[in-house]
Amino acid sequence: MKSILIVGLGRFGRHMAHKFVEQGHSVLAIEKSEERADNAIKIVPNIQIGDAANEDFAESLGVRNFDLCVIAIGDNFQASLEITVLFKDLGAKFILARASRDVHRKLLLRNGADHVVYAEREMAERLAVKYGSKNLFDYVELIGTDSAIYEMRVPENWYGKSIIEKSIRTRYHISILATKKNGKIYPLPQPDHIFTPDETLIVLGGKDAAKALLK
Repeated sequence: MKSILIVGLGRFGRHMAHKFVEQGHSVLAIEKSEERADNAIKIVPNIQIGDAANEDFAESLGVRNFDLCVIAIGDNFQASLEITVLFKDLGAKFILARASRDVHRKLLLRNGADHVVYAEREMAERLAVKYGSKNLFDYVELIGTDSAIYEMRVPENWYGKSIIEKSIRTRYHISILATKKNGKIYPLPQPDHIFTPDETLIVLGGKDAAKALLK
């Protein structure tokens, strides 16, 4: 279980808080608006009303004691930047901040954020990749790398062949993490696994290798 501090309970912050709580983490949320806090109380039981950009209030939170600090403010970049700088100065271990523009992302990273979520852009790019290929079901980019995890159809010329027969890693430069059939996932298939039309593959590979395979 991780201890997580979330600043801002707009839609983005509420969704993150709900998921963290669902996963069993300890979550403290900070919100300036009493109305927003009241609307989120069923999702996040532990909410404090206050301005995280206020140094005295921020210091009282003990941000250095949290495993993760999420700056989920999307409609006020100045406040997001000030809180990021302040939290870093107060010893925050890891700061995840939200940005709505590329320039905001760059400034947040330069001023204390460890990772910045550009939610609208990242979702748009993911959906474009997912729906831009008839052979792809899902796609998760691995941050900071040129690789991603893909759920894809089995290429027709693989039907009836085994992983070792097709020399998957050598020829296609991907790794098969699992197969999926009838909604059930079978992790780490053996080299003698025979490909069938009624399954999908969950693979890890570089973007160029995956693009070539998906064609």
